[in-house]
Amino acid sequence: MKRTLFLFTCIAVLSVFCMSLSIAQEKATKDECIAKCKEAAAQIKEAGLDAVVAKVQDAKGSFVWKDSYVFVMDMDTKMLAHPVTPTLVGKTLAGLKDVNGKMFGSEFVAVANSTGEGWVDYMWPKPGEKTPSKKLTYVYRVPGQQIIVGAGIYE
Repeated sequence: MKRTLFLFTCIAVLSVFCMSLSIAQEKATKDECIAKCKEAAAQIKEAGLDAVVAKVQDAKGSFVWKDSYVFVMDMDTKMLAHPVTPTLVGKTLAGLKDVNGKMFGSEFVAVANSTGEGWVDYMWPKPGEKTPSKKLTYVYRVPGQQIIVGAGIYE
């Protein structure tokens, strides 16, 4: 009986360890962020902003993957779609600062205005967490529009 309990405990511990490894390996890449942003931008051009905003808002949709997601905002820093933190939708991020005082929403717009695309680093909580982690977000301005799509990785 003790041997069976010991074996069961070992299997349970090993299973939890393996699951945590597989979850830890599920990290988005920079290339995926770029591809998802450009896919969202192409769909905005083809299907229109409203259709894509609905897709991006879907927390179980194709614009949410691994530990990342696409968001949509306008050039005034107003959040139009955010599948992980829907309370941000309709809010302006211009004055929002991370824990280090960085106004990252304004920086998203600055990058989109200057080069049309690029990376912005700041502190932001991982999905499901409250403590901020270092995040690197790719922002891409939809060509010919006042719209930005973004997606990031946690470092």
